[in-house]
Order: sequence, then structure tokens, then C-alpha cells
Amino acid sequence: MTKTHFDIAVLPGDGIGEEVVAPCLRLLDAATRRAGGAKLNYIHAPAGAKHYLASGEALPAETMEVSKTSDAILLGAMGWPEVRYPDGTEIAPQLDLRTELGLFAGVRPVRSIPGMPAPLADPRGKQLDFVIIRESIEGLFALRDEGAVVDDREARDTMVITREVCEPLFDFAFALTRQRQKTGSRRLLTCVDKANVFASMAFFRKIFDERHALNPDIAADHAYVDATALNLVRRPWDFDVMVTENMFGDILSDLAAGLIGGMGFAPSADIGQNHAVFQPCHGSAPDIAGQGIANPTATFLSGAMMLEWLGLKHTNPALIEAGELIRLAVDDAFAHGIRPYEAGGKDGTQAISDAVLRALESRDLVSERVAG
Repeated sequence: MTKTHFDIAVLPGDGIGEEVVAPCLRLLDAATRRAGGAKLNYIHAPAGAKHYLASGEALPAETMEVSKTSDAILLGAMGWPEVRYPDGTEIAPQLDLRTELGLFAGVRPVRSIPGMPAPLADPRGKQLDFVIIRESIEGLFALRDEGAVVDDREARDTMVITREVCEPLFDFAFALTRQRQKTGSRRLLTCVDKANVFASMAFFRKIFDERHALNPDIAADHAYVDATALNLVRRPWDFDVMVTENMFGDILSDLAAGLIGGMGFAPSADIGQNHAVFQPCHGSAPDIAGQGIANPTATFLSGAMMLEWLGLKHTNPALIEAGELIRLAVDDAFAHGIRPYEAGGKDGTQAISDAVLRALESRDLVSERVAG
């Protein structure tokens, strides 16, 4: 029997996280009502810098338990520059969730939004649609709590690449590339590494090639991370899906967000074998928090990813449709003139939320665009 009731752990977090999550929940409810066939039950749980100041815990055990037992996790943004652990590092419970839940695949879609200005002069720069998959639990982040400073004269961190994580990561990447062919993409998966310099990256590439041999229907190639950064600026439309190490993915996905208008348009998912967290790529944005000007679009698109992931995992087509309705509504709202502050406009959180909700509730939009 198809699953129709879903528990969603909601972790608004800090700063604008709280501001963008609330309208996202309203949009999720509207989309699932329109599509039918699913009911979402939200379980709010505390985590983040603000909670750390109040309680001494950044990610309480109760929140972790709720995250483990829920069907999916929706996260706003966490951290605050002035709030740090005794060792000087920032509060980052989202990283703890990735490690504890084994969320090895960080999915960062890069898709142009209609009507938004593009930084590239080539017209193809306004029609971007590619995905960066960032390995999310090891690489240069694997031992982030174990870095060493020796006698105040040198510091060391360690890169970790394991077969245990890489094999499911690459299998996930090939599967996603295969899934994207339904939308007319070129079915090309690029392994981004620095295999010419580091043994860890040569091992990363070796495992990629082994998994490619098991997925011969998908075209695959390799690219060094420095060359990839160059080509993301010169010819980003040449890419389909990229898979790369944790730190490389962190940097490249931020660069890619700049190609579509900024972090306010950049959704993400961190996906494992059994759990997944969905959140905007942006942070808590202390400089604009509380002003009502945060762009909720990245959170809306992350919510759409969550619905589609749940729909695929539980064979519920209504959730897949609901996710697509949100994406279409976002496109429609921006195509009709909505402009956030970071794009030189004057539309804040409420105005953008209202416009996207109106677009989603438009019967013409739903009937014409989903059918097409």
C-alpha cells in the first residue's frame, strides 16, 4: 500500500532560517493539497546557535531522535558568527546530522530562474540546469573535530576517502544522471577531483571508474577541480551532473549559485541510504535577519526536492507532482516580475511567499504547465 502520511522533522535553526521555514511549510501544505494523496505532519525541534546559548547544546539528543524517526528533515539555517565552541569553531549541527545519519550525497541543483538576471553574457547562461553532488561526510571534513595545531607553528587536517562511502555515492550519482535523462539532459556524469596530485583523489577516481563499469549506459568523464572552476564560469552549460569530494563540492556549489542569482536561489539535499535533510544552501545571514527581506526561494525549492524524494522513495506519485508544482510556481512568480533584494528588487520574504503561493493555487498554472 502506498504511504500517504509523513512525519517531517522541522529544524528552523537561527537567523533567517526561522523566517524562511514558516512560509515554506505553508507552501508545502498547499502543494500537497493540490496534488492530493499525501499528508505532512510537522514536528518542530530545536537546534543551532541560539539553542546552544540557552542550553549548552547545539543539537539535543531529543532533536536527533526526532530526526532519526521522521520520514524527512527540513532545516532552515544554523550558526551565528559570534557563537562558537571553546575551540573557536562555529556551531554547525547540520554537519553533525550528516555524519550521524550517514548522509553521504549532497545534492546541489543549479537551475536558472525565469526573469532573473544572469551574470554571463551568453544566452545559454540564462538556461542552466546541472547538478553538483558533493560527498558530504568525509573528504577534508571527515576529521573536522580532530585537526591539530602543533606548538603554535603548524596546523594539520586530514583528508579521508573510503570505499565504503564512495561506492554508494557514485552509484547514487549514476542513478541521478540516469533519472535526469527523462528531462532531456545529456546523461553525462563528471568526476571532479585532483587525482594528478593527491593519492586520496586518485583513489576517489579509481572507485568512480569501477562503478562506471557497472553503469555503462551513462557517459562519464573526469575533470580536475581547478579546471572545473574555470569552466563553470566559461561554459557551465556543458555540464550535466558532477560528483566530487566534500570541500571541492562546498566551493564549487557556491560558485555555481552565483550563476543563478545567488544563495537565495540555491536549494540542497543531503541524502543517505535511509534519511535525508533538505535545506537552502545559504546560512543564517545575520546581516539581514529580522528585516523581512530574506529570499525564501531556496527553501521552497529544497522543500520541492523533499517532496520528490519522499514520492520516489515511497512510490507516491502525488508527492512527486506536488514537488513539481512548487518548482513551476516559483518559475511563474519570478517570470511575472517578483524581484528579491539581492537582485536589485524590493520584494521581501512575505511578497515572494505570497506570489509563489498565488501561482501554485492558480488552476491555469497547474493544468497547463503540469500537463505540458
